[in-house]
Amino acid sequence: MQADDFFMPQGTYLLSHSVGRMLKTAPAHFNEQFVAPWQQQNREPWAQWLEGVMQFNQALALLFNSHADNFCPQANLSSGLTKWLMSQASLQNRRVRVLLSEDDFPSMGFVLQQALGEVELCFIPMGQDMSDIASWQAHLNQHYDLVFVSHVYSNTGQQAPVSDIIPMAKQLGCKVIVDIAQSAGILAVDLSAWQADCVIGSCVKWLCGGPGAGFLWVSSASLAECQPKDVGWFSHQNPFEFDIHHFASHETALRFWGGTPSVAPYIMAANSIERLGHFGVSHIRQHNLQLLARIWQALPHYCSSPTDAQLCSGTVIVDTGDSLNQCLAVLTEQNIAVDARRYGLRVSPHIYNTELEVEQFIQAVKSAI
Repeated sequence: MQADDFFMPQGTYLLSHSVGRMLKTAPAHFNEQFVAPWQQQNREPWAQWLEGVMQFNQALALLFNSHADNFCPQANLSSGLTKWLMSQASLQNRRVRVLLSEDDFPSMGFVLQQALGEVELCFIPMGQDMSDIASWQAHLNQHYDLVFVSHVYSNTGQQAPVSDIIPMAKQLGCKVIVDIAQSAGILAVDLSAWQADCVIGSCVKWLCGGPGAGFLWVSSASLAECQPKDVGWFSHQNPFEFDIHHFASHETALRFWGGTPSVAPYIMAANSIERLGHFGVSHIRQHNLQLLARIWQALPHYCSSPTDAQLCSGTVIVDTGDSLNQCLAVLTEQNIAVDARRYGLRVSPHIYNTELEVEQFIQAVKSAI
């Protein structure tokens, strides 16, 4: 798998932390699975559409070492997190204390504040090294009900030690939620080994699946306890029973699905998840690390994100200080696509990026600083 397998623009695209490039196989797959059944068949296309959504769940299960029954499609992370929080009877009608980081994506804080009746959000201060287990040990205790962990922090390029945090939190009696939006498709994720309570993610970034294809994963151990409030006929054990007097929750995570579902985003994303998974996330990561290492080597005084493969995400943060705007101007002029947040430039080389493109980025930054 390489650049020729994707629709690539002119110039250099290093924004996979935001939106991954579309695979060239995507339009034909989407036409076959979504458009053609609707366009050509003399019957309702739901059977084939729903088969495509189940393919999405199965592809996720294979990629993350889990079972399709533990996944439910969601429009985005906020939706999935809201539904899971509201399904937890143990979190209702009392004060809930949540540990999270000020460097978490803001939407997650908004949901935690609004989806729970009485909540106290306790933040690990901004700027802490979230890749260091000591940062978690210094704050985590038995007084928390929930621990929210971002596997990867989008603005710092740090990778949280999820496999160490989860057992530590559970030993203290805390439920654990993990956000894998920025790690899915670039870092190894083993949900069976992690055994978090809830995992939320998206396919728009490294998985190159497009927007709208989010997902909620719920552990087998806790699934039976989940009683979602936002339900509909596709949350039913038998959606086609059509008895308004009888509701029975689906025995799988599809109990979180709700009413008539959107299907197009999941059909689109299933294609890329399968193909990238078959190629191997480990190969994508190896290529990513080779390109990151070149940036670390060439710009050692400007890389503010971790430079250890076990601690870094797929994104390097390049902090050029007062030269930031000049760097952005030069990069834009040379048609090199990156973006900037609080801590500097965000640069994310994927499998479709080359050593030459990274060298061009490095030279552009050097010329600006």
